[in-house]
Amino acid sequence: MIGYCPLASGSRGNSIYFGSKETKILIDAGLSFLQLNSRLNEIGIKLEDIDAILITHEHSDHIAGLKIITEKLDIPIFTNSDTAKSIYNNLHILPKFKIFTTQEEFEYKDLKISPFSLPHDTPDPVGFIIKNQNLKFGFCTDLGFVSSLVKENLKNLDYLYIESNHHIPYVHASKRSHVYKQRVLSRFGHLSNQDCLKLLDEILHPNLKHIHIAHISSESNSKELILDMFTKLLNEKNSKTKLSIAHQDKISEKIIF
Repeated sequence: MIGYCPLASGSRGNSIYFGSKETKILIDAGLSFLQLNSRLNEIGIKLEDIDAILITHEHSDHIAGLKIITEKLDIPIFTNSDTAKSIYNNLHILPKFKIFTTQEEFEYKDLKISPFSLPHDTPDPVGFIIKNQNLKFGFCTDLGFVSSLVKENLKNLDYLYIESNHHIPYVHASKRSHVYKQRVLSRFGHLSNQDCLKLLDEILHPNLKHIHIAHISSESNSKELILDMFTKLLNEKNSKTKLSIAHQDKISEKIIF
């Protein structure tokens, strides 16, 4: 499949498939081997067909499947050195790491991949810009606020996969612990609907074809609220950009390039 498809998005596991003419990759592997393979099968792909896995950071909802995957399959794992060390310490595995430097573009087969820094509560979390020929895809989840670096990287995209984790009033009203609320709302937590909306207002342009809203909290957000808020923005901008929700328990709308 030449395109991309979110396989899972949320606190119980994250992974997305991205495919070009020559290359099939995953970004994150936060589901079990069986779950990942099952969801890939729905789009005609097998896990053994995957050429590489990019890892954004070491939280368990992004790496839970790595141990079994690397035991069963010989797949290179692209990540930076701090995340590689954390994966080794947490999972006690030493897979075929391919170490990149954050903020430095590298090439893999027919892809150009640019990892950029995100403000989150791990040593060196990243988002990715993936270029293939004239196509430009942005992946950006698990960030507490939109830095100038983030905004600059997400300009002039064709496709965007972006976190909109929580609605601030819903967090305050929730029954979750004070520690949880502090973490989510901090500058190294997760992105709010309000901040995501502001970002999109600033980076929307006529050639942005599709946006997937991702990593949505099941307790402190609402898909209906997100669709209402973001559709309103697109209408106000007279934008033809399409909008989709990235789901937790099933694959989401697949995008064919």
